[in-house]
Formats: sequence, C-alpha cells, structure tokens
Amino acid sequence: MMNNLDDVVTTRYEGSIAWVTLNRPEYRNAQNSAMTYALDDAFVAAVDDDAIRVIVLNGAGDHFSAGHDIGTPGRDVDQSFSRRAVLCWDHVGKQGADARMARESEVYLGMCRRWREIPKPVIAMVQGGCIAGGLMLAWIADFIIASEDAFFADPVVQMGIPGVEYFAHPWATNPRAAKELLFTGDRFDAHRAQSLGMVNHVVPRDELEQRTRAIATKIARMPAFGLSLAKRAVNQAEDSQGLRVGLDAAFGLHHVGHAHNAELHGDALAGADVRSLARDAAAGGQLGEG
Repeated sequence: MMNNLDDVVTTRYEGSIAWVTLNRPEYRNAQNSAMTYALDDAFVAAVDDDAIRVIVLNGAGDHFSAGHDIGTPGRDVDQSFSRRAVLCWDHVGKQGADARMARESEVYLGMCRRWREIPKPVIAMVQGGCIAGGLMLAWIADFIIASEDAFFADPVVQMGIPGVEYFAHPWATNPRAAKELLFTGDRFDAHRAQSLGMVNHVVPRDELEQRTRAIATKIARMPAFGLSLAKRAVNQAEDSQGLRVGLDAAFGLHHVGHAHNAELHGDALAGADVRSLARDAAAGGQLGEG
C-alpha cells in the first residue's frame, strides 16, 4: 500500500511494518495542521490493520522535522479540522487565549498524547534536524533511531515560551539536561542524545533505514498483544513519575508565555520567525560537540 506522493503524509506497507513518512521536504517537514491530521489518519489505518505489527515514523528529504509551521505558504492556523484528540470547541472564530488554547490543546498536546497511546510499537527514524515540534513527534515514539548527522533542539525559549507544547523534556532526557537545552536553545547531536537516554541507536546515515528495518522486523515477531501490554506498562510507569501532570502544568505556562507576548508585542510568538530561530540556533553552536 502506498498513498499519493503529493500528500503531506505518505504510507508504505512492507510486510508487517508501516512506514509513515512526513512529506513536506521542501519545508523541512514543517508541521501544519493538514499534516497533523494526515498523520493521525495514517496511524489509525496502521492500528486497524491486523497485519501491521510495527509503525516507523520518518521524514522525507534531508530532515526529520523542523517543527511547527510558523511561516510557510501552507500554514493553516486559521482553518478548521475534524477534531478527534480532545473534546473542545473549534478555535476558528475565537479570540486571544481562547483560540490558541483550543487549537493547541487539539493539534499539539492532544494529538501527541493520543499517539503516545498507540497500542503498537512506534519507531522514530530521525535524520538531519529534529527541532521543537519535531521533538514532540520523536518523543511519542517508543524507540528513536538516529543517523550520525541528526541534531535536536528546542529553541522556543527565545520566544519567551518555556518549551514546546508536549513538554516531555525532563522525561526524555533528565532535568538538568532539559534545563541546558532549553536555557541555551543550542543544538545537541545524536551521540549526546543517546548518552542522555533519548535516542536508542546512532548509526551512519546510509545504514539508517536498514538498521531501523532490522529492529522493526525483530519486534514484529513478538506477540502483538504482549507488545501492547508491555508498552502500556512502561507508559503507566512514566505517568506515575509525573509525566501526564507535568505536561498539563507546562502547557499552562506555555500559554502564559503566549498571552504575555500578545499583550506586550501584539504577537503570540514575540516576532519570532523561521529565519530568526535558525540564525540564533546556528550562532549558539551545538551541544555535545567539542
């Protein structure tokens, strides 16, 4: 099975593995709402197909994902979509924090929580940049396999916001590492990410798909229900360590930041755009490199 190459998300079924691909390479797979809902559709189809045992999430082109779409011609923050992650009203037509919280509760925090609960193993295969909202997509996966050229960053403190909406930083790394990556906004490389426990394996770029396929194939031989139970057990352990309540608390602070920006600057992002974030990240260097 393969869907239209013009779609913002494509799916290829290869035996018991579903390869779900973010497909806006011309924009470094920046996530607009259309991509979010197409991704959810792809995940639902893979979950509903009993032949699929493992899902691999990957990005077309040179980068996994540059994060949320804050400036491409396909940005669609003013459009309505069929809501399915949380029970909230449509953000379109609302004002101020009401609009922002309704939309971000659905397409960002809500969707990521929904995807974390997918009852089949999910592997994120990461190459190139995995920035801000890209981290959210990688963090909902059970495994992260990265190429040696992969790099990670959450630079949104530059906007006066405490971090991306799915604030899993302290659990994906550790509290002090989370503070470092947030306070500096710097990139950290795949080997640093592995040393922090965020990434499972780091491999040469030309071996990334082969290694991911081998691990996915091995996992797919396990009983599907047993995999589902094991995944749920680990997720429940994380929740008992405060992940869920931590996400809620940080999401509230995230929107305090948006509201503060809007009050002072008339712009919830404090004037930040793709170019300014990329420029500042490049100037800041890369954590984990000598």
